[in-house]
Amino acid sequence: MLRRLAALGLLFTSIHSFAAGMFDPQDGMFDMSDYLRDNPYGFLPVPMMITEPAIGYGGGLFGLFLHGKGSMDGDHFIPPNMSGFGGGATGNGTWFAGAGHRHTWNNDHIRYLVGAGYANINLDIYSGDVLGFGKNRAINTNTKGYGALQRLQFRVGDSPVFLGVTQIYARTEISADNNKLINAAWQRVFGSESTSSAVGLMAEYDTTDNFFYPHKGLSLSAEYRFYSSFLGGDYRYNQLTLDGKYFLPLSPTLTLALAGDYQALSNSDQHLPPMTRPDINLRGISRYRYQGDYVGTVQTQLAWQVTPRWILQGFVGAGSAANDNSDLFSSSEVAWGTGFRYLIARKYGLYTGADIAFSEGDQAVYFNVGSGL
Repeated sequence: MLRRLAALGLLFTSIHSFAAGMFDPQDGMFDMSDYLRDNPYGFLPVPMMITEPAIGYGGGLFGLFLHGKGSMDGDHFIPPNMSGFGGGATGNGTWFAGAGHRHTWNNDHIRYLVGAGYANINLDIYSGDVLGFGKNRAINTNTKGYGALQRLQFRVGDSPVFLGVTQIYARTEISADNNKLINAAWQRVFGSESTSSAVGLMAEYDTTDNFFYPHKGLSLSAEYRFYSSFLGGDYRYNQLTLDGKYFLPLSPTLTLALAGDYQALSNSDQHLPPMTRPDINLRGISRYRYQGDYVGTVQTQLAWQVTPRWILQGFVGAGSAANDNSDLFSSSEVAWGTGFRYLIARKYGLYTGADIAFSEGDQAVYFNVGSGL
């Protein structure tokens, strides 16, 4: 009897200690900093309520592991090494699973990222140059297969400039589900299986103060990828991606963020798998709904820190896709929305929350870690 009482006492003490460790002694609010830092198996659960119009409704779960506590370099927070894995599924039969790891060495002078996954995606493609379909008529496609990427970057001296290389590999099976005739034509053009393989060069400039949710600073990146049969792929094309984000504190509680993205496809074969071409990627717009050889997006977001833990934010963005660079933004698609963030791990500056976004004919809810830009 005494042994049972002692065991129960030890259990209640352990539960109480665990619960106490999930609240920040600084403000008494729920906080996972110590749990993520001190527990080797502790992870931040990131739920997914998928409302992406392109693949339907569904859900999933990812776990984010933080290996260590990070460090400060002036007013810049160097995040710890981190890993993540998980998966999800939707009502139209789409499902996916993947894992990734980010590692840094020498006080953030070397950065390495690796990720891999498998997906079975049922997606409507509206690209106007696929089998002669117009942009308002969809081809119901199924793409399944696996892929991996890795990225290695080196800081230039003690500057905020990084130079690096990337590698991407994907093996997929593609089919069209509209009817047998369309699928036969599809298979004749693209084949039943395809491999994409690329190496790339990239440069990055980063003065943001926090990796997870910046409140100030500038981030610029440029990447040029070479896809080639020489690298084991079935297609040849080059892809340029330019990306920029600027976070401007307007007051102690207001932060204005500006973001822009440009993608260009060049030196390509006549026929490419449909998910290869750049698309407008904005909250509230269905993925791969608007594609072209040239895609540009601009966004702005205003974040209001209502309390030290809670942030409300509103955002609006516009994107354009065209097959000729001179036609870019001759017509645009607009999306807007609002959301919230909660400081789930104060010692990391890690925020998590949700956004609801709208565009003409579409709306979606997104669970996000970070700003969402």
